[in-house]
Amino acid sequence: MSIIVEFFAAPDDLSAARTLPGGTRQVFEAVSFGNFDAEEAVLEWECLLAGGDFEELVDAGEPRAVAEQDGSGGAFVFAVSPRLMDALAHAAPDRLRDVAASWVRLRAEEDEHFAPEVADALLGSLAGMAGRARRRGHSVYCWVG
Repeated sequence: MSIIVEFFAAPDDLSAARTLPGGTRQVFEAVSFGNFDAEEAVLEWECLLAGGDFEELVDAGEPRAVAEQDGSGGAFVFAVSPRLMDALAHAAPDRLRDVAASWVRLRAEEDEHFAPEVADALLGSLAGMAGRARRRGHSVYCWVG
């Protein structure tokens, strides 16, 4: 389980990788949440929102690693796929709520419980960030520490 999860927008991988030592520290627009597997979550959101198969995404190398602390289970940064960014940026609020509800049910099947309003807030925040990032030519990343 992740202790801190920060989704943030950055202009490129190098800029995103610079957050590795301590998170975004408000250098970039970020939304922070905690105590969930962010890598698994972005794959599930992509499947729910844009379609596809979880295992195929994993086999394709998603989510793409950008930086990690010496492989010791420390902090790491990964990129949110362009496909998920596009799907988030273009999703209507009702669609985001449906995806959030589906994700809450999916996690409950694995005995992980999320409040629906937290899932709604998370996906809504990410959708707004994805739209703003796209307009600036940036990407969305995730720092986990």
